[in-house]
Amino acid sequence: MHASFGQRHGDGGERLERAIVLLLLADGHPQPWSRGQLNAELKADPATLERALDGLAQAGVVELAGADARASRAARRIDELGLIGI
Repeated sequence: MHASFGQRHGDGGERLERAIVLLLLADGHPQPWSRGQLNAELKADPATLERALDGLAQAGVVELAGADARASRAARRIDELGLIGI
């Protein structure tokens, strides 16, 4: 499974996914982030951003609602436990 994940993101999508998760988990920013805010912050190609958000949502890391994105409860809990290192 990991090989296909890496192949799917040969365009640098993994790096973008990491950046999205870090922004969504960051303190000091109200939840949720809009897709426009994420795009402005990350300066990503809109289609690449959408693919990254969709992949994170399918994996249960991000919850999408309309134009908004937020870290899932599971991702927040893992962060609270200190299992996500920066």
